[in-house]
Amino acid sequence: MSKLGQLFWIFLKIGTFTFGGGYAMIPLIQKEIVDNKKWLSLEEFVDIMAIAQAAPGAIAINAATYSGYKVAGSGGALVAALAATLPSFVILLLVAAFFARFENQPAVIAFFKGVRPAIVALILAAAYSVGKTVLKSAASIGLTIVAFLALIVFNMHPIFVIILGALAGIVYYLYTKLREVEKNAS
Repeated sequence: MSKLGQLFWIFLKIGTFTFGGGYAMIPLIQKEIVDNKKWLSLEEFVDIMAIAQAAPGAIAINAATYSGYKVAGSGGALVAALAATLPSFVILLLVAAFFARFENQPAVIAFFKGVRPAIVALILAAAYSVGKTVLKSAASIGLTIVAFLALIVFNMHPIFVIILGALAGIVYYLYTKLREVEKNAS
């Protein structure tokens, strides 16, 4: 099967079996694209997740599109985005047509009670996986703690946390470069 065909199949499976939004999709994309196919390194994948989070739009579509692009160019981006969204589109059409009649059924209620904790586990697994790659210095650990507190304790909007994180990264980079220049000058 061609790489585009493989991308389509991978993202169709991911889109079909991911419940709970884009963050639940992250460990599945990593498993397929990084671990199984080895098309991307873990560092490249973490960068993709950072861009997908910072870019406008749904993280799942952004991650699929950019992953597809990194693997197979523009065609890969298109195929991955289409395959990732197709199952949701079809399922939402079906849900819109039938869910109102079945939402209070015990089996439907039980389904959602079982799926919700699994979604939390997927999100925590994604955080753990990304954290292993990103949290390698005191600065990154400190920034993570500050960002977490800004979100949880101070209820800061995520967009502002992303912008402040980007600014902190730039300031830290400039600071380390300046120290390096001063060190080399002495």
